[in-house]
Amino acid sequence: MADKNTKETENEKEKSVPSSLVEKIQQLGQTNVPQAPDSNIHVLSIIGQVEGHVQLPPQNKTTKYEHLIPQIVAIEQNPKIEGLIVVLNTVGGDVEAGLALAEMIASLSKPTVSIVLGGGHSIGVPIAVATDYSFIAPSATMTIHPVRLTGLVIGVPQTFEYIDKMQERVIQFVTSHSNVSAEKFKELMFEKGNLTRDIGTNVVGEDAVKYGLIDEVGGISNAMVKLNELIDQVYGTEEFVQ
Repeated sequence: MADKNTKETENEKEKSVPSSLVEKIQQLGQTNVPQAPDSNIHVLSIIGQVEGHVQLPPQNKTTKYEHLIPQIVAIEQNPKIEGLIVVLNTVGGDVEAGLALAEMIASLSKPTVSIVLGGGHSIGVPIAVATDYSFIAPSATMTIHPVRLTGLVIGVPQTFEYIDKMQERVIQFVTSHSNVSAEKFKELMFEKGNLTRDIGTNVVGEDAVKYGLIDEVGGISNAMVKLNELIDQVYGTEEFVQ
């Protein structure tokens, strides 16, 4: 009987190994993943479209906010994690989901740094400025535009008022977590002719810093150096011990 149980256990292990490999190939396109050394820094990536309460089609590259919220809570609770880097390459997405993530990142007690690579568009802007310090790659862009609704829209004054209040929440968050003024941010948001057949502004690297949205132009190494500086200020210069 014991031998039978042992064989069954071995068979289950054999089955799990191939399935694990298949899963890695499906998710990452490779069989093995480079492992980062034990570190006091956690990297949170926000890629593609921020998915909110409505599930997006399978062909969309998405970041599901219900996956990120538990991660952010775990970062706050884990004493081994002393800092957070938020890597953004997003087209935007659900406004409330994006604001929820931005508020959670802003309320962390640990040092945080963000870096915009490629793009940090739409609701990606509040997430990018939610950290203690922010970077943007020289070639990266940020699209600032008014809040839009998709799907069925009821053409009544209450709908406009709802959109206006939601937009005001975004403006208030961005201006309170960056150096851009409300007037300048609204000017960028309602700029005519900057975006084809639309209103809004596409802000590139250095311009994002010039307007006060982002703190500095830089790459991942700059973000790491800055985060370690912030960690040293909070925790001292003691080495990380697991």
